[in-house]
Amino acid sequence: MGEEATHGCRAQAREGCGAVVKAYILVSAQPTKAVGLAGAIRAVRGITAADAVTGEYDVIAACEVADVKSLGELILNGVHRVDGVAKTTTCIVVT
Repeated sequence: MGEEATHGCRAQAREGCGAVVKAYILVSAQPTKAVGLAGAIRAVRGITAADAVTGEYDVIAACEVADVKSLGELILNGVHRVDGVAKTTTCIVVT
């Protein structure tokens, strides 16, 4: 991205014209709580998708929020309050 394009993105974010923070939230479930966890997380406002997966994590969720502060609120007051969530790791999209 050139300097002019980068400056334009910053100006748009300051003016509040729809800039969003996108992130993936990797969720580890409490033992025996993985079933149905993706659906419960999907119901949290700001979550755009959530799927049960194989591997180290039990659910991967995608979200879009207005800013990093809102992301923190979504995780602490939304995802972490879902029954069965043991821990999360958040990956903010940079491209």
